[in-house]
Amino acid sequence: MFSLLEEPPFFTRLRAARRVLVAGAGGGFDVYAGVPLALALRAAGKEVHLANLSFSDLYGLDLDVWVDHDVAAIRPDTTIRGDYFPERALAGWLALQGLPDTVYAFPLTGVRPLEDAYRTLLRHLGGVDAIVLVDGGTDILMRGDEHGLGTPEEDMASLAAVSGLDEVPVRLVACLGFGVDSYHGVNHSLVLENLAALERDGGYLGTFSLPRHSREGALFLDAVEHAQRCTPDHPSIVQGSVAAAVRGDFGDVRFTERTKDGELFINPLMALYFCVDAPALARRNLYLDRLANTALMRQVSSVIAEFRDELPRQRPPRAYPH
Repeated sequence: MFSLLEEPPFFTRLRAARRVLVAGAGGGFDVYAGVPLALALRAAGKEVHLANLSFSDLYGLDLDVWVDHDVAAIRPDTTIRGDYFPERALAGWLALQGLPDTVYAFPLTGVRPLEDAYRTLLRHLGGVDAIVLVDGGTDILMRGDEHGLGTPEEDMASLAAVSGLDEVPVRLVACLGFGVDSYHGVNHSLVLENLAALERDGGYLGTFSLPRHSREGALFLDAVEHAQRCTPDHPSIVQGSVAAAVRGDFGDVRFTERTKDGELFINPLMALYFCVDAPALARRNLYLDRLANTALMRQVSSVIAEFRDELPRQRPPRAYPH
């Protein structure tokens, strides 16, 4: 049992963990959504490591970067090709804060090699007591029969891989950026319906906010600003939106030219973490078991497309009534 007034259920589940892996589920800048959680857990005396499913050109890295097959240890001085490398940007920011500055990166693969890569990293770290998958947005919460799924491939590969790690006693999912996936076709009334179903199953762990004036909130804003300086041509729309919400901005806020042709709706809900139990979320997904033997990300895409083609009907989008 827990007291909601004393501690969010998410942190109750992590209370006994001594070593925690916080990993970006959807690639790109998703790992930044885990920075406030990592800071809070580290302040609570836990050993915390960061990892990310990477969109960067990892196979062009020097051999000494690789921990083992499909696991790269990215540090502030890691040599890169090109100017897009969120993992190194984060490693550089961590170093500026005097924090452990290694961010582990997984290449874009199917579920089978990604699960193997997770196990490789767990052995390298000496095991962990908990894994927290973080998603920038909420499309990881879609079960598969919704009208729009957002960009599910990377999120579902990560969820399937982590759901197979039964040796890790605590596996959670935390989503930051409610609403941003509407620009990829996600209907957020259906997200709320899915959360209600998870609550009935005992898998919903509630929400909590990222306050601007907390240490974690202030450092998150600094980390996002640093990332935007490191990747001026590819700033994260998701993390920029969350940062704007944390600052208290509202409406069609402009923080990058990448959104000049659209209208944003920055609002306080984007600064809330929505948390669920990862195995419970995996059980409710309608096609996750089909992904288990995929080796390539394009196979993940094909399996999802085939599943969608077989659906007798999709759950239609619903207007939020208030």
